[in-house]
Amino acid sequence: MKPIKKFEFPAELRPLFEKAKRLEWLTLIYLAITVVIMYLTMGNSQAMKTAWYEDLLSMTPSVAFLISSRIVAKPANGEFPYGYHKAVSIAYLCSSLALFAVGSFLVIDSGITLIKGDRPTIGTVIIFGHQIWLGYLMMIALIWGSVPAVFLGRAKLPIAKKLHSKNLYTDAEMQKADWMTGFAAILGITGIGFGWWWADAAAASIISLDVIHDGFKNLKQALYDLIDQIPKTVDNQKTDPIIKHIEDYLQQKTWVKTAEIRLREDGHIYFGEAFVVPVSSVNLIQAMEDTRQEIENMHWHLHEFIITLVSDLPQQEA
Repeated sequence: MKPIKKFEFPAELRPLFEKAKRLEWLTLIYLAITVVIMYLTMGNSQAMKTAWYEDLLSMTPSVAFLISSRIVAKPANGEFPYGYHKAVSIAYLCSSLALFAVGSFLVIDSGITLIKGDRPTIGTVIIFGHQIWLGYLMMIALIWGSVPAVFLGRAKLPIAKKLHSKNLYTDAEMQKADWMTGFAAILGITGIGFGWWWADAAAASIISLDVIHDGFKNLKQALYDLIDQIPKTVDNQKTDPIIKHIEDYLQQKTWVKTAEIRLREDGHIYFGEAFVVPVSSVNLIQAMEDTRQEIENMHWHLHEFIITLVSDLPQQEA
């Protein structure tokens, strides 16, 4: 079986791909420090525990991206003639599933705490001979766990769009919204300070619901990608306009009577095929080859495109 050609990002995108990997390594280092700091200041606050779990979980997309970036570089072979591009979709699935699963656990855990009416307390610690309320240290830890993450997320978003990396985009969106997690947790801790025992668990529930929302949205899209839904854009999950562009391009060809196409998405790239009813058989082979090459040159996403001649196209159901 003939393997596909080796995939590489276009020359103008390779520096962005390397930058994305550096940002993910930086994210892992930053999150590792954050997880340790938050664990040390957690106390028995439900909101802090939930925020700690979220930060721990936030490492999953970075790890998945770095692992999949090594796997997709492997060339196609006889056993894997389409290459290893599905590794990107699998990484996206792992990140989304982890997000959804832990979010579900946390919302149940915080809900039970509210129902039971557990009343958390925040004690004091002695630092350099001074007695300090632990809640202040929690707030500092939450600010550290939120503000830098926002800037990391904003740095990744445009790169994710250009690289067509849904896993990176999910990671960026999560981090860009991390300030909401920190703010909700700070409100919960403040509530404990005012004697509102329910504020802590309520803040944890809000954080958990946000985690579930992100997890479900991305889990659904990851599953759709794996069962070959038509390609969608990274940022808003709309049908990729390149499909309409290829259809219009084929219809403008003088040797094409009518045509239909189908595209599937494998990680960063698309595989496509066109079923064409030709006008005549004159110079048909050369026309097919030229058209195929022109379509593949439209965009770097289009890694391989095949044209198949048919005598008729059946009507498709809507």
